[in-house]
Amino acid sequence: MTDIQSWPALPFDAWKDTCATLHLWTQIVGKIRLAKAPMTNHWWHVPLYVTCRGLTTSPIPHESEVSFQFDFDFIDHRLRVAVSDGRSETLPLEPCAVADFYREIMGRLKGLGLEVRIWTVPVEIPDPIPFQRDREYAAYDPRYAQQFWRVLVDVDRVLKQFRSRFLGKASPVHFFWGSFDIAVTRFSGRPAPPHPGAPYVADRVTREAYSHEVSSCGFWPGNGGFGQPAFYSYAYPEPAGLPDAQIRPGAAYYNHELHEFILPYDAVRQAASPERAVLEFLETTYTAAADLGHWDRAALER
Repeated sequence: MTDIQSWPALPFDAWKDTCATLHLWTQIVGKIRLAKAPMTNHWWHVPLYVTCRGLTTSPIPHESEVSFQFDFDFIDHRLRVAVSDGRSETLPLEPCAVADFYREIMGRLKGLGLEVRIWTVPVEIPDPIPFQRDREYAAYDPRYAQQFWRVLVDVDRVLKQFRSRFLGKASPVHFFWGSFDIAVTRFSGRPAPPHPGAPYVADRVTREAYSHEVSSCGFWPGNGGFGQPAFYSYAYPEPAGLPDAQIRPGAAYYNHELHEFILPYDAVRQAASPERAVLEFLETTYTAAADLGHWDRAALER
């Protein structure tokens, strides 16, 4: 057994190198799922999902009439690839250059008869280095990898509770390896104007993701230059007046650079009830977006 703590500390400076390496490792695994899984609206066929031990791809179909899946285990610190015919391979999660990690994964897949070709350039990060040449990122601190997963378990639970209150179209709660965040999205049911694009993301990606009006929320650990873990909430298109909306709890605010509402994770940890604080943030930011955007809330909510 491991000592599991809810809402553990996650100081970004203490594990930023591990975070950067793990981000790239999940991109390798995620791109394998992207290469093999049938296309689903809004790119819902590409994310990972939180498990009771880490993150999973869920089953991925292969041409040889089998399915396979990857599971990151942040308790025993292993990556496992399991095939539906009973075969499996594992490799340790330990300090390892991205190039070596990529080579190991592709070698294990080849040995299982599951060769996959992927585009090896990372996405949604500046100055990407192709996986097979990346020896810059090689950190893995098992303590912080596990604490990050533990946060994801807590966040996954709360986001699923929030999602359950909505009758309209909503995404699964899923972990996007491109941006390295966990999110859930509600839809108004109306088409949205073409998305103007985002840094380091192809236009076809953002336009498919935001083809319809959304109110989206989630959690990310502080990568991308933000420097601290936080919950976020935003709407696309952003309705007039949203930055001035009254939201709760008191620690939450609108970030004009990100065009998102932010609730620092450390403020959640200090709350009398972290779960209640997060749900209050999610509900009040969604309410502001839905009311100002004139959503048909009577038809969309329980």
